[in-house]
Amino acid sequence: MMLPDWPVLDAAVTWLANGLWHLSWWQVVLYTLVTTHITIAAVTIFLHRTQAHRAMDLGPIPSHFFRFWLWLGTGMVTKEWVAIHRKHHAKCETPDDPHSPQTRGIETVLWRGAELYRAEAKNQDTMAKFGHGTPNDWIERNLYTRYSWQGVGLMLILDLALFGALGATVWAVQMLWIPITAAGIINGIGHYWGYRNFEAPDASTNVSPWGIIIGGEELHNNHHTYPTSAKFSVKKYEFDIGWMYIRMFERLGWAKVRKVPPKLRLGEVQPVADEKTLEALIANRYEVMAGYARELRRACKAEIEKVQGKPADLSLLKAAKRWLPRDADRVPAEAVPQLAQARAQHPVLDKMVTMREELRQMWMNTSHSREQLAADLQGWCRRAEESGIAQLQQISLRLRAARA
Repeated sequence: MMLPDWPVLDAAVTWLANGLWHLSWWQVVLYTLVTTHITIAAVTIFLHRTQAHRAMDLGPIPSHFFRFWLWLGTGMVTKEWVAIHRKHHAKCETPDDPHSPQTRGIETVLWRGAELYRAEAKNQDTMAKFGHGTPNDWIERNLYTRYSWQGVGLMLILDLALFGALGATVWAVQMLWIPITAAGIINGIGHYWGYRNFEAPDASTNVSPWGIIIGGEELHNNHHTYPTSAKFSVKKYEFDIGWMYIRMFERLGWAKVRKVPPKLRLGEVQPVADEKTLEALIANRYEVMAGYARELRRACKAEIEKVQGKPADLSLLKAAKRWLPRDADRVPAEAVPQLAQARAQHPVLDKMVTMREELRQMWMNTSHSREQLAADLQGWCRRAEESGIAQLQQISLRLRAARA
């Protein structure tokens, strides 16, 4: 007996197996990576740098495309994301921070970051205080905000149509990409583990010097140091792919950058530090202190070379090299006695730490006039150059050559 020919059933089985778009496995993987990368670009360029920090202006073409794509790929509402992120900066590492691993624990932020986001999105006080200036046009009110999750439903239908049953897996990866990379890795690891170019007043770290996978967001310490900058990379070895896209948009007339990280300019060494030197110090204080940290590490290295063959002193100085360049509130409690002992036994290190704190007061002291602060800076440079410590002398010469 012959089975009936059911073309509709055959077509359905073929669609389930292959979908409308007959791609090989690696082409499906490539499609998934490209679409998730577009989502990351939309988050970092539109939501983060343009909307949350106003570091740049974005033209209507990319703005509307990114809003539509985020509706499809994440279901996130612009006002909610912006408000939560601004609150994160305003309340960073405090109990009011919506997602700090320093107060909530790294495991909580890593694995429940999306839950923290959804909970904070329901906080109307956060929306009212931090969500101002975000899009409020007809399409935002009547589609993107009102029907936020219908977008991800449409993406599921598209993926199923294109790839058949495999489309459900593609969709799942697309939906998990932001919760894992942004809510988990950046909000979690980016405030817990990594390297720091600057002693920003929080625990932010650079997860990697190559900001490619998460659109440049990996350079998180740089961002927290200069939050209103459209460019996240600051070192020659760092790469911010989000910034590359922004530069491309600029060439097309689709974007206008408002601010980038300040750069300390060095000219001829002046006879004495003056008000222009003071301006440069204040404007570039994070870079100045990062340079100070490098010289402090060099001083520790020089002291280490003097005590070769003395294991106890060597261990002490290695701890000093690691922790003395850090701000006091970033030093673990178990290392504090070692640092105190290192400073007591090595006057050069003690002097450098003491003068670092004196230098820091130059931009923290709001009660002195500019003339008084310039005089204080002149006195600091004079004492640094008379100290006999090569690293302090080098710092002073660099300051006297600085111009804003």
